[in-house]
Amino acid sequence: MNEFDQKLAGIRRAFHRDPEVGFNEVRTKAKVAQQLRALGVEVHEGIGVVGVLRSGDGSRTIGLRADMDALPIQETSTHDYVSLNEGVMHACGHDGHMTMLLGAVELLANDPDFDGTAVFIFQPNEEHGLGARAMIDDGVLLQFPLDEIYAIHNLPGAPLGEVSTRVGQICASESLFEIKITGQGGHASMPHVGVDALTIGAEMVQALQTIVSRKLAPEAGAVVSVTEFLTDGQRNILPGTATLKGDVRTRLPQDREDIERFMRQIVDGVAAAHGARAEIVFDTEFIETINSAAPTDGVIQAAKNAGLEVIGDRQPMSFSEDFAHFCEAVPGCFLLLGNGTTTPYNQPLHAADYDFNDALLPIGATLWAQLLKDRLPKRKNI
Repeated sequence: MNEFDQKLAGIRRAFHRDPEVGFNEVRTKAKVAQQLRALGVEVHEGIGVVGVLRSGDGSRTIGLRADMDALPIQETSTHDYVSLNEGVMHACGHDGHMTMLLGAVELLANDPDFDGTAVFIFQPNEEHGLGARAMIDDGVLLQFPLDEIYAIHNLPGAPLGEVSTRVGQICASESLFEIKITGQGGHASMPHVGVDALTIGAEMVQALQTIVSRKLAPEAGAVVSVTEFLTDGQRNILPGTATLKGDVRTRLPQDREDIERFMRQIVDGVAAAHGARAEIVFDTEFIETINSAAPTDGVIQAAKNAGLEVIGDRQPMSFSEDFAHFCEAVPGCFLLLGNGTTTPYNQPLHAADYDFNDALLPIGATLWAQLLKDRLPKRKNI
């Protein structure tokens, strides 16, 4: 491991020891801003942290984004840089994402072989799908108008440094729903006197599964999951109220809209059949992440130029990513970078024993720098 690689590993492990959850990344933001200033980069601090590096007189501007937040998970790892914050850890690799981008800033600051403006966006609160929208609503894209934007996410279990992406939809949307059922509570020995909200809720749980199996095309790739079932029933008391909560994932906006419509039909119909009332709230926190063609082609070429293995037509991921809001506003590309196939680097994202692979740090930094130079090439003298 050379000096640059060791430096990146030290930065990443410092982030790992001191994780902070969404919109509370106070120390994290300060560390990022300090690192950027040390590299001589123009720094803007607000909801997130933005670094700006200019070279030449080109008019194009490219954005590179990294997420900063950690998760409310108690780490179970045994390495010597475990989280020092009780119940919080970097279980998704955002410590590595920040470090790779900081490494790219250093490479580009030391060798600004590009023509235009690089904007380095360090975003809070990706995990709850709120950070990108907050930065956009705060005017980050007005203050720094971008021609293209990019983001990297590590992928456990994929070969170290393997780049995979695709044109079009790459990450699913996530919608959360809550169904409140109001019936009539009663004595467990006389169910016919009341309106049992639990039985109605159970019927709804089963009926909701027919949306994917009978209402959508088999290849839609949608998921409807009921994750909570809460009632006010007791040992010998039939519940008068019940609440169902759950999660919906879709690949296409039309499927998401159809699922909400079918869900409302089912809930209203089942409640009416039993003489109960039901209300439903359906809230989409993450929209689908859609990669544009030109930026995606740029990523594939940059990865090849950097000597990395590339999958340019990977299958869409079932997880969600709030980078989608940037891609909705600016042509962009979200790409995945293999974290390795050996333990612990193949442990699932959000696992209590997950860890980012330090060997990936210089690979990601080099890829970022290569991409920026490719997308903002210097004009050749004639």
